[in-house]
Amino acid sequence: MTATAEGTNAGGATAPVVEMVGLRKSFGDREVLKGIDLTVTPGEVVCIIGPSGSGKSTLLRCVNQLEEATGGTVTVLGTEITDPDVDIDAVRQRVGMVFQQFNLFTHQTVLENCTVAQRKVLRRSKAEAEEVAMRNLAHVGLADRAPAHPSHLSGGQQQRVAIARALSMDPQLMLFDEPTSALDPELVGDVLSVMRALAERGMTMLVVTHEMAFAREVADRVVFMDDGQIVEQGAPAQVIGAPQHERTQAFLERVLDPTHQHPGTA
Repeated sequence: MTATAEGTNAGGATAPVVEMVGLRKSFGDREVLKGIDLTVTPGEVVCIIGPSGSGKSTLLRCVNQLEEATGGTVTVLGTEITDPDVDIDAVRQRVGMVFQQFNLFTHQTVLENCTVAQRKVLRRSKAEAEEVAMRNLAHVGLADRAPAHPSHLSGGQQQRVAIARALSMDPQLMLFDEPTSALDPELVGDVLSVMRALAERGMTMLVVTHEMAFAREVADRVVFMDDGQIVEQGAPAQVIGAPQHERTQAFLERVLDPTHQHPGTA
């Protein structure tokens, strides 16, 4: 059934925000995603963890067709985006994405960064776009930096502006691809606190992260990926606190205790 904007289908049941069925993605002869089945429900925060090269970011990029699936289907907010005839731009208007790098326009002020897409894509007036932008900059604690240019901000501040920019498009789904990986350690907390507040407000979020404390505290579900497959998923207390799969156990042992020396390693 076709989902409404409110995330319910015609029968009144809650429809998934994201549904992947048999998702595959190859780059040449290398298969990066090997048949992923994953559903994200409205208001759910799903954190994806796993080693580098496991396919986490590729999976996320398939959700708004920054990468085109090789096989399977991906449905976002009731629209199958793997359909060749899909209007992907219409879907992307309802999906916000925050990358590892901030991707801000350096020649524009913070406020201009947060209003340009609103005016061009949503056709909002300058006054309305600025009102929305200022509200979201206040949410991330940066309303006072609206006149500044990105070069005058710290990395953490730039990432919070990127989040405010995405929120200014009124998304129904937020995608985060390792949003703190490019930051100095002392700047990570400010960004994670903004994401935590978003989760508390009920935003549906799909987050690729290496921040285990954040995943443990904020996620409704943690998905562990390795070699293009979902190895294990469940509540944070289960996957991070008491992983069942040997591969998950080995990964978390390395991440949570990086000085641990495994047999056979130098």
